[in-house]
Amino acid sequence: MLLFKKKFLEAIRQGEKTQTIRLWKHCRMRAGQRSYIPGVGYIRVETVEPVLLDQLDDRDAQPDGFATADLLRREIAQLYGDVGAEGYGAYRIVFRVLDAEEQAACCQQRRERKSAVKDSPRGARAADA
Repeated sequence: MLLFKKKFLEAIRQGEKTQTIRLWKHCRMRAGQRSYIPGVGYIRVETVEPVLLDQLDDRDAQPDGFATADLLRREIAQLYGDVGAEGYGAYRIVFRVLDAEEQAACCQQRRERKSAVKDSPRGARAADA
């Protein structure tokens, strides 16, 4: 799951924000992975790559919803503070929001998984408790 501030959700839904820069101790996503953004829906991770924040330029910032790299770095600093010194790496995650048909298929798969867990002997015992 990828969480975003509410101010970014409309841009993601409109396809204007198609990437995010995340600071993690180790990479938590991989290309091809399906994920979920609350308030938006399911996404497909297209690419994941390490980046150096000080080498980002304005072309890097625009798919992230920022006019300049300085504004992007300022937002990252506000969100994460000074974690760069603590062994964190920066990762660019490029994603696309799945279309309506793909969203429906993902929702159906989720319902089927939940039903299978509920109907399993282990799930039934948990439900009885």
